[in-house]
Amino acid sequence: MSDNHAQRSRLSRRTVLRSAALGAAAAPLLPAGAAAAAGGPASPPPRRRTAPVSLRWLGTAGWRIDWDGRTVLFDPYITRFSTGMFSGGFDPGTELRTEAGLVRRHAGRPEVILVSHSHWDHLNDVPYLARTTGAQVVGTETTYHLLRSWGVDAAQLSVVRGGEVLDFGGFTVEAVSSRHSRNQRHSYFAPGILNAVPAAAPTTIGDLPEGDTLAFQVTIGDGPSAFLMGASDFAEREADGLRPDLAMVAVPSSTATHRYVPRLLAALGRPGIVVPVHWDNFETPLSGPVSRDPAVDLDGFLAAVGRESPSSRTVVPDYRTLYDGEMRPRR
Repeated sequence: MSDNHAQRSRLSRRTVLRSAALGAAAAPLLPAGAAAAAGGPASPPPRRRTAPVSLRWLGTAGWRIDWDGRTVLFDPYITRFSTGMFSGGFDPGTELRTEAGLVRRHAGRPEVILVSHSHWDHLNDVPYLARTTGAQVVGTETTYHLLRSWGVDAAQLSVVRGGEVLDFGGFTVEAVSSRHSRNQRHSYFAPGILNAVPAAAPTTIGDLPEGDTLAFQVTIGDGPSAFLMGASDFAEREADGLRPDLAMVAVPSSTATHRYVPRLLAALGRPGIVVPVHWDNFETPLSGPVSRDPAVDLDGFLAAVGRESPSSRTVVPDYRTLYDGEMRPRR
């Protein structure tokens, strides 16, 4: 484990809470103010508690996180149009499009938008949201160049590579270098990166290269930390030591990645809550019931999590459910 990962592990939320509890048990029982009267240090002011957190699954890998009037989005693909992928006639020439009213209704008014990579089922609705809300977008250099081609202001765009920890005042975002999902041939759709703004803005899904892949860990004040994946592979040494409370894990569609579940859960410290994502048919509307991607073995993934981390609680999300910070339905 690297020094920075070891330090991060030591200072994880769970470690800090555990240390605080042990310290309280060992401390002498003194009346309030006795330490100050005896010349000891004054007690620090109480921490301001974070408002309750709400989480909404936006389908595919997407999430909306809300608390205290603030909103963070991850990979918000909301328009969800047909490309023929799930009917046997996939067309890379399918035109990109955004349903503005639908996107506004599901996305709210985000302060920050995190983008894992630049394929259409992660990036499609981000240009509209960035232009209309002024949200800051955090992503790869390829995402930066694509959004510039669609007229998003450069001042709104933050390029990260993995390893950055960004402080947004009340929450932090750690960028994690990651990897894209692999098919059974150990390959994937539309690899490639952009080093400059394209001469013309992309108009079809085939115009969007992957552009490298990121994961993110979002920590809300003294509330939960959530590890967010946009694709079902990862860089083990980069993820090691993150220790999130929640892990939103992309479900693989092949066995090309060696021991995917055991290695990932071990690197993350076997999170208390594991939430599978990217297992749905992402060409069906968010208003209806979730339809599974037939190429993805969700049941096998859940069984693997149960074997490797019996103490983890798994939650299979639904589009129409609002969850609290422990992924329990809000009432």
